Amino acid sequence: MVELRPETGKREAPPARYRRAERNRLPLIVALLVLLLAGGLLLLWPKEEEPKEPETFLFGGQELTALEGMPRNAYSPEGFSLDERGRVSYEGAEKRGRMGVDVSVYQKEIDWQAAAADGVEFAILRLGYRGYSEGGLFPDKYFEQNLQGALDAGLEVGIYFFSQAITPEEAEEEAEYILETLAGRPLTYPVAFDWEPITPGKDARTDNLDGETLTRCAAAFCKKIEEAGYTPAVYFNQSMGYFLYDLRELTDWCLWLAEYDTQPDFYYHFDLWQYTHTGQVNGIEGDVDLDLDLR
Repeated sequence: MVELRPETGKREAPPARYRRAERNRLPLIVALLVLLLAGGLLLLWPKEEEPKEPETFLFGGQELTALEGMPRNAYSPEGFSLDERGRVSYEGAEKRGRMGVDVSVYQKEIDWQAAAADGVEFAILRLGYRGYSEGGLFPDKYFEQNLQGALDAGLEVGIYFFSQAITPEEAEEEAEYILETLAGRPLTYPVAFDWEPITPGKDARTDNLDGETLTRCAAAFCKKIEEAGYTPAVYFNQSMGYFLYDLRELTDWCLWLAEYDTQPDFYYHFDLWQYTHTGQVNGIEGDVDLDLDLR
């Protein structure tokens, strides 16, 4: 006879072999969960970016490394064209270049009405200069005459000052000289800091001025001009833009590039472009600088 076990109300424990199997599976399950978690974390973990190759370009046969943070030249090469008189124009997607001249005492008497009728829309006039040897400040003797004549012809007008500053304090002195001469008269075009190296062998006081100091001079000038309510600008050629100025320190202001060509290939952004010093304009005897306003 088979003996029946009394009902106890409790579940009987599984056999020992099943309990051992469950214990053996537990570490495997834990290990799988750990692997899945680790894999998920690896997917979420930010990957280290591979170092980028430095951006480079060529100038004068040299390979230069592009400045980080300096805006690039975004003008469309196809937008520039040359006419039969050697004048460059620009028609971009959203802007048209405006034609202008910059003049000084070297152009002597100018018939501004004739210049305006010949397509000139703006003029940038030399107000004065600092001597490269003794460092004195002097007016351009044709400035007042040119200012009145250009305004009477309906042109928009800006000015430039030929600087030979060797300290930021001297650059500020030049700006104050400009402001005293203008005496609050309004201008629609920029007031430009035009520092240029002097021909070697002339023992200029600016010989060997370093780029850091020159950049500080330009910034000091621009801040002073801006505080007075005018639009500052900095004039430079390609070599100065690449090897002297730190243009990243000057991007708050208008940049005026001198590059004599039919299409600019300067690597960085600029606003005004002086593209020739041998232009011909009615009302101006001899050669004159021609400019495009690309703003």
